[in-house]
Amino acid sequence: MTTAQRRELKNDSPDMESRIKKRSIFPAIVFTLLVAVGLSVVVSVSIGQVSIPFGQSFWILVHQITGIQTDRITGDASGMFMDVIWQIRFPRVLLAMVAGAGLALCGTVMQASVQNPLADPFILGISSGASLGATFSIMLGFGIGGIFGELGVASWAFLGALAAAALVLGLASIGGKTSSVKLILAGTVINALCGAFSNFIIYFAKNSDGIRSVSFWTMGSLASAGWDTLPLISAVVLTAALFFLLQFRVMNTMLMGEEAAVTLGIHLNGYRRVYMVISSVVTGVLVSTCGIIGFVGLIVPHMVRSVVGSNHKRLVPVAILFGSLFMIWTDVFARTIIPNGELPIGIVTSLLGAPVFMYMLVKKSYGFGGK
Repeated sequence: MTTAQRRELKNDSPDMESRIKKRSIFPAIVFTLLVAVGLSVVVSVSIGQVSIPFGQSFWILVHQITGIQTDRITGDASGMFMDVIWQIRFPRVLLAMVAGAGLALCGTVMQASVQNPLADPFILGISSGASLGATFSIMLGFGIGGIFGELGVASWAFLGALAAAALVLGLASIGGKTSSVKLILAGTVINALCGAFSNFIIYFAKNSDGIRSVSFWTMGSLASAGWDTLPLISAVVLTAALFFLLQFRVMNTMLMGEEAAVTLGIHLNGYRRVYMVISSVVTGVLVSTCGIIGFVGLIVPHMVRSVVGSNHKRLVPVAILFGSLFMIWTDVFARTIIPNGELPIGIVTSLLGAPVFMYMLVKKSYGFGGK
């Protein structure tokens, strides 16, 4: 068979046709997700214990964002509706949108960095480190009702997350270059160690209110959303998103393996460390604000990858948008499923994500990294 015939056969292969199809639908997917996220913001602020008409919600948001006066806001909307939407629900929806984007982004980056389809933002022991910091803060009096108040919990959780990530990177660097296997093993060790210390503190503290607070925090919640918490978390996630949107070539090379990277002249160890540090900072900020929200960073990249393929030029932006959409509606479900109550969002993400992930595991047409 000649070279031309081989090229023609390759171009006509089903795999090539699938790639061309995924490339052609990418703009439509991005546009659809942008519209869906925008509509979801308006609809989600209308849903809750106090039901607000969608039209009223839309014009309240228009009025508050642009300052345009309109006579379409009538009745209770000028008072109670305005406060409910602008002071409570809208910051919470924005936090859900940013948190979903950040978790999905970090999950995508982690899966490429360690070349493991089971990787998520918490693979470096970040969740257990943050949990240890929050447990220390709450149970020993440095958090709720303590010296530093509510800020203490977030601060200690962030420090714990960064300390855990630093320990993992340090352990993985001992004895030579940092490999994906060493990162996973180091993350497992630190995760177990931090979990043991957290349980040790809880066992000897004997504080029932503190235990309840720790349990609720580790299940994840967006109840702390407010206009004062949004600027920092939004700036961190946006900066990381802009950076990783430009790194698609390196992440594609990571999926090809070390040998291919050496052939292309790319030093993967250096990139991997930078990616880990940035992802750790983003995840630490998210965890310190929202608690531990599992499964989003694991399931969203896989769902998106099955539609647009493994090319990170398409995968990263679609994962960011779909992560935002997924978290918005997960939060709506979490705060409305129980009358006059709220279900921890981490429970909801696991309940929704686990069946989808099981379906994708048994789906024979799906593979990680194009394999």
